[in-house]
Amino acid sequence: MGRYVVRRLLQMIPVFIGATLLIFLMVNVMGDPIAGLCGDRQCDPATAAQLEKEFGLDKPVWQQYLTYMGNVFTGDFGTAFNGQEVTELMASAFPVTIRLTIVAILFEIVIGITLGVITGLRRGRPVDTGVLLITLVVISVPTFVTGLLLQLLLGVEWGWIKPSVSTDATFGELIVPGLVLASVSLAYVTRLTRTSIAENRRSDYVRTAVAKGLPRRRVITKHLLRNSLIPVVTFIGTDIGALMGGAIVTERIFNIHGVGYQLYQGILRQNTQTVVGFVTVLVLVFLVANLLVDLLYAVLDPRIRYA
Repeated sequence: MGRYVVRRLLQMIPVFIGATLLIFLMVNVMGDPIAGLCGDRQCDPATAAQLEKEFGLDKPVWQQYLTYMGNVFTGDFGTAFNGQEVTELMASAFPVTIRLTIVAILFEIVIGITLGVITGLRRGRPVDTGVLLITLVVISVPTFVTGLLLQLLLGVEWGWIKPSVSTDATFGELIVPGLVLASVSLAYVTRLTRTSIAENRRSDYVRTAVAKGLPRRRVITKHLLRNSLIPVVTFIGTDIGALMGGAIVTERIFNIHGVGYQLYQGILRQNTQTVVGFVTVLVLVFLVANLLVDLLYAVLDPRIRYA
């Protein structure tokens, strides 16, 4: 196991470099940071040249990237165009988005897997058909529509929640935004769990466990569910980074100042340091989540061994 972890960590290095290089090139080559600094009015040549020199934009792109990566390994993600350190923006944004992501993942695990197990064991029955229809509707409706409807009904019309959360949002305030963020993924988790349960239910090892007279609950939890959760764990693991980076719509609807909000502001103002810095951290989140998913395979299925 230890050798496998070391090998995976070494494999993560070129992936990290490639991903950060790609986003760095996309932001710095395809965009115009100086135009974002000057706003609607175009900068005069002298001011543009001064700004390029101040932020190191007058150097070749490869040199800018090497300088940026050298600073990243020292914990310096640069300075935003408004003079604020990117690490300060991260310190205020990431805790909120992490709490929001935890709430969303809990919804996926508790509701999604539970509904998937129920429908997988009752495939073809009315409860299975009903859940399939509901999940199809959830997948078909865009997230911004679901968020606005819940905000209007629960916040404005019925007054059960606050229409927008505070800057330092608590777990209680993030329940409804977390449900909105997780809605589509929750539907996929339900369908994926249902399909996996229904397929593995017909496997030889499940029939053998039933023939041996094992209790139904033990057959489901120890034999059927553990193997069926492998594709579900894969989806949820990769979804962690997607939820953190894709929370722009949800955070905008509920006025949450998290990672999505900062990315939106950075893209809107062409603030390259903010965008590249946040995406760099999200790449690390993706890599670590995928490593943890691979390690969980051995926990769920004892037949899997890592050399």
